[in-house]
Amino acid sequence: MDTPDRSVHAAAPDDGPDDGPAYRLVAGDPASPVLLHVPHGSRTVPPRVRSGLLLDDAALAREMDLITDAHTQEIAARAAGAAPLRPWQFVNERSRLVVDPERFPDEREEMRAVGMGAVYTRTTHRAPLRPEPPADETELLAAYFAPYAEAMTRAVDDRLAATGRAVIIDVHSYPSRALPYELHGTGPRPPVCLGTDPFHTPDELLVLARDAFAPLGDIALDTPFAGTYVPLRHYGRDRRVSALMLELRRDVYLDEPVTPHDGLTKAADALARLVAEVDRG
Repeated sequence: MDTPDRSVHAAAPDDGPDDGPAYRLVAGDPASPVLLHVPHGSRTVPPRVRSGLLLDDAALAREMDLITDAHTQEIAARAAGAAPLRPWQFVNERSRLVVDPERFPDEREEMRAVGMGAVYTRTTHRAPLRPEPPADETELLAAYFAPYAEAMTRAVDDRLAATGRAVIIDVHSYPSRALPYELHGTGPRPPVCLGTDPFHTPDELLVLARDAFAPLGDIALDTPFAGTYVPLRHYGRDRRVSALMLELRRDVYLDEPVTPHDGLTKAADALARLVAEVDRG
């Protein structure tokens, strides 16, 4: 395995929305409906955003260890390469400390209660991360959150147009021990958590996922994290869009917090099996 990178990646000084998007869409096979979504795997914080964070560099690096879903990009990329029909990949290239693209950007988001709405003001241990309220929240949402959401919506629309369906598999990880920010951290923490949505997660997708990830250990639904990502344009409206959140307990593939071990290959192989079965459907 590669030596883990525990730095905070600073993007180029001229980084910003005008210089290119803070995400990448990796093309898959035109016939694949599958979109692997990797929203929380980056450690990159542009300098203009870094200047608004209250942590010193050492504290920020420690926070990155805790909040980043380390090596999930690699899991998705390996799975894509191993699948018979290559899925598409939508990868966030900015840390979730810039903005979290999976949060609601308004009062609908329950994580606002602990300072972790779309723009975080608190750390995993509920220490100050930004001033409250953050003076640049509107700017950050406009610069990063909105373009990301629009691009992900287009990616889903493209899969619908090409194949008649879209299957979003949201690739995440979570620590083996609950962190103070977790609102539902007292429940079971299985090796594999599958986050579901009553409208967008059909039973047949859950069956395929359970079979694919069974070699990794016990599987539970919606604990300790629940739900899955669907663009708001489709959310609760379009049943052609299916979605499932994959949450791997980090010790399944890491020596926590960030050092990968052989379990990473097993996790990628399991994800490739799921992709293959979804494509066959």
